[in-house]
Amino acid sequence: MTTHEKYLPSPTDAPVYLKLAAVTMIWGGTFVAGRFLAESLSPLFAASLRFLLASTSLLLFLLMSRIPLARPNPGQWLQLALLGFCGIFFYNLCFFYGLHYINASRASLIVALNPAVIGLASWLLFKERLGRAKIAGIAICIVGACLVIVSRHPQLSAGKADAWIGDLLIFGCVLGWGVYSLFSKALNQSLGPLQTVTWSILLGTLMLWIASAICGELSVAALVQLGPRQWLSLMYLGVFGSALAYIGYYDGIRKIGATRSGVFIALNPLTAVILGALLLGEQLTLAMCVGGGVILTGIFLCNKPLAHAGKKGI
Repeated sequence: MTTHEKYLPSPTDAPVYLKLAAVTMIWGGTFVAGRFLAESLSPLFAASLRFLLASTSLLLFLLMSRIPLARPNPGQWLQLALLGFCGIFFYNLCFFYGLHYINASRASLIVALNPAVIGLASWLLFKERLGRAKIAGIAICIVGACLVIVSRHPQLSAGKADAWIGDLLIFGCVLGWGVYSLFSKALNQSLGPLQTVTWSILLGTLMLWIASAICGELSVAALVQLGPRQWLSLMYLGVFGSALAYIGYYDGIRKIGATRSGVFIALNPLTAVILGALLLGEQLTLAMCVGGGVILTGIFLCNKPLAHAGKKGI
């Protein structure tokens, strides 16, 4: 099997597309859940609790399924530590502290660069082929995501004098997620998505709790004061938004590659807007609907079959 043949879409990819779309919908819901927690817990403590629940959920799933936890070799430990640091620890620090300087909508506009960064890095580091349709699809996804976000908050350019710090921190999220997406290929093949996600989340959770302890942000009193809505939000973030969604995303990377999986992230702001309308009574506009259509068009272009690539792979 050649490089071109390996990433060709096929009818069997349809379940993968549906799974990645579901993962994005789950991640869109985390914005709503995060709003319910914003005034109750410090950012670092909230992230620590989120991934503690994710770690517990994954370990319980392995136990109930009678799947033994893999024992990585020294090389795999180093790779897992890199994923845990970049995709869990570093990403969450950049994300939560970046939001101290800029609002969530401006942050999501920067995060919408994820597909482009993943695609460019795949081309530079792993020589992944980027055809015209794939490049156009990535660009269209970014345009659609920007249209959705800007139409929701037209004054995104307005910010504090130190807003550039927040922009830089949120761009750190993009870099961290890019590493988490791209450097999982070998582990996904050797350990599998479930073991890779479990170990990376376990290591990232440990890093978060150590940082929380050092910064003095562990608070039993804050936990006691949480209401039912906040606990449900934490459960959603930990179980669905972390454990299940990360497994689904990694499985998509294993089957269709990082670039084609990454473009589905462009659905994130769209699903957040739709869920905001359904759960928070926020208004949907024509521009948001047009932006959603543009995003879907970009995803289709990025994942459409390439006949000439297929001939080269024979």
